Amino acid sequence: MAATKLAFLGFGHVGQALAALLLRKRAELKERYDITFNVVGIATGRHGKIINPAGIDLTGALQLIRSGNSLNLMTHTLALDAEDYIRKCGAEVLFENTPVNHENGQPAVDHLRMALECGMHAITANKGPVVYAYRELTELARAKNKKFLFESTVMDGAPIFSLFRSALPGAQLLGLRGILNSTTNLILTRMEAGESFEAAVKFAQSVGLAETDPSGDIDGWDAAIKVAALVSVLMDVPLTPQQVERTGIRGLSSEQIEAARLEGKRWKLVCSAARSGSGVQARVAPELVLPSSPLFNVEGASSIVEFKTDVLSSLSIGEGSPGPETTAYGLLADFIQAVRN
Repeated sequence: MAATKLAFLGFGHVGQALAALLLRKRAELKERYDITFNVVGIATGRHGKIINPAGIDLTGALQLIRSGNSLNLMTHTLALDAEDYIRKCGAEVLFENTPVNHENGQPAVDHLRMALECGMHAITANKGPVVYAYRELTELARAKNKKFLFESTVMDGAPIFSLFRSALPGAQLLGLRGILNSTTNLILTRMEAGESFEAAVKFAQSVGLAETDPSGDIDGWDAAIKVAALVSVLMDVPLTPQQVERTGIRGLSSEQIEAARLEGKRWKLVCSAARSGSGVQARVAPELVLPSSPLFNVEGASSIVEFKTDVLSSLSIGEGSPGPETTAYGLLADFIQAVRN
């Protein structure tokens, strides 16, 4: 098999983790799957955009960025903007990992649409396009005989979408319930240990889980868009995060958390969705969880989702200690699936 040409659009923590994983797995990909690759483009928000049809030194690019330097120091073709970059890079696979837009999924939707129109497989960890353009991008990918894949958008590298796509043929999803936001679960776990809300948020920021502005996590927006993605794809009911009933964890006091602990219960930011007629009722809100629940012992930055289908009454998938590396694995798995199929 000829070397597959890869391009990165977005090269932050996840993109860099994927690059490192590809380098580590290079020999294994060749031996097990007969897959070889060349990186022909890297586009970053702050460190420049470069293209080289002959292949970019990925190790050198990582070293440049990690030392705070610009990719423009490498003698390759430069691109003006994302559109120019996608059109010029000549890749066969585009990894789109720009920041998520909870409002409308842009500009990632346009990036992925253009990649497919240019004849590339489109792979992303960005939840926005899945929520706002799943059907459009899936149909375009089918028309172009390419793949639009997005395993890493919910629970990082855990095989949720591929589970239903491949391992559960004929199963109809009736509902789901879980903990999908790692940041809030870490905050609540630390508050149970006696930390204040403010101190727990600062810790989450210090370890890179929470942003400088943590509102997307603590107000439930990240959880809501993940619920919307799962419903849109697995239940085939288009849903936006604005349509998810949403309450964050700002209103939970240390006194409430301690009272629950004394009663043998725990507060969790619970995501849920259930079919209702031809639609779906979806919700994100703090709930008291009993020890009998699969959600009870999920601590720290771990996450879990429990599915109920018409053939399996309960099926749970959990993930511990997520990070850029686990997200990168989901992207790698999508790459292997796209190229092999």
